[in-house]
Amino acid sequence: MIKPVPIPAELFQQNRERLRQLLPPRSLAVLNANDVMPGNADATLGFVQNADLFYLSGILQEETILVLAPDASNPRHREILFLRRPDDHTRIWEGEKLSREEARRISGIQEVRWLDEFPVVFRQLMCEMEFVYLNSNEHYRAMPQVETRDERFIRQCQRQYPLHQYRRLAPLMHRLRTVKSPLEVDLIRRACRITGEAFRQVLPCVRPGVNEAEVEAEFACAFLRQRATFAYPPIIASGPNNCVLHYTRNDRECRAGELLLLDVAANYGGYNSDLTRTVPVSGPFTRRQREVYEAVLRVFRQMLPRMVPGKTLDQLREEAEQLIAEECKKLGLLGRSTRRRTDSDESPVRAFFMHGVAHPIGLDVHDVLQPGQKIAAGWVMTCEPAIYIRGEGFGIRLENTVLITEHGAEDLMEDIPIEPEAIEALMRPRQSGKRSRRVLSTG
Repeated sequence: MIKPVPIPAELFQQNRERLRQLLPPRSLAVLNANDVMPGNADATLGFVQNADLFYLSGILQEETILVLAPDASNPRHREILFLRRPDDHTRIWEGEKLSREEARRISGIQEVRWLDEFPVVFRQLMCEMEFVYLNSNEHYRAMPQVETRDERFIRQCQRQYPLHQYRRLAPLMHRLRTVKSPLEVDLIRRACRITGEAFRQVLPCVRPGVNEAEVEAEFACAFLRQRATFAYPPIIASGPNNCVLHYTRNDRECRAGELLLLDVAANYGGYNSDLTRTVPVSGPFTRRQREVYEAVLRVFRQMLPRMVPGKTLDQLREEAEQLIAEECKKLGLLGRSTRRRTDSDESPVRAFFMHGVAHPIGLDVHDVLQPGQKIAAGWVMTCEPAIYIRGEGFGIRLENTVLITEHGAEDLMEDIPIEPEAIEALMRPRQSGKRSRRVLSTG
């Protein structure tokens, strides 16, 4: 669950204004909170707010509805936040829910009502409006298997009000969310800074005999101290686990001579960062490990200036493949005469680099975008080249979070050690034998 942190209501007011400018006259937009997902027996899973609702309101509470109707005849109906009504039972079992005053302060929305008032107000607005924008998850990589609150609401609306013109809100939200405002960039910078501080604190813990789970625990401790959480399930992958792209078991003992791939970063106030480093468990890299590491680092350095407005993710991927293919030839992984791929076959380099080199990041780790959409100034993205050599039992990935500007990419994690010498130096104190087992025991 996201830890609430102070965020100026100005951010959410600006976001709502940007959406209003995209809506045609006599339009109504409705967004629902996500459901609280059930666990086993009488348990529930941790609540995760609908990112679009949070983007427009800053509200992290379940059973929330946001209604925007810029042309409503009643000025009080132009933006309304509906909340779950507090009661004694909820206070005892779950604690205090948001009051109207608190919701106004967080969101900047002055008209805050209880959820049981929604049906009457919604009918009044539907009698005025012609276009109804409803939300759904349209991330191009999503494969939803659970019906959402938004989907149930869509079905209910179309049954009760069949003659309105219904439109998709998701494409508008994707246009807005890809370009980050200065306030959003500030929150992502904070998440990057917390990630870097944690990395420096945790790295001296890495040594032969430490379990991947212990390393994960150190990151969790470092993040929670600063009211941050994991941006995504952390990947703490030692030895052959380096080559498992979304490895999350994190339960293997780190062994001498192996590499440990750390794909772990912080979420602060709902905004995510993304970092990957690959470090030697024993302290120094072996000759072969360093050879591959430096190859990946060269590609990382070459890709950063190529991340400019006007390109697509597919173009970045193709450029990265060409660079990695050249490095793989030098490493003896590909033949010198390896031909370029055609539209009908797959590049041989994909045996060693099988994922994308960049993705947008923000409220979601793989943030929203339209397929083929061109990168623009204001995007926040990752740069993450890699080489995986399953036959040799290890892989190396390096990844930073970057801001796209009119002049190119600004590396938001440039101060986090990435050069092999810097990594080895950061790990060196743990060889003295005088260090406490828990390096994070002091705040």
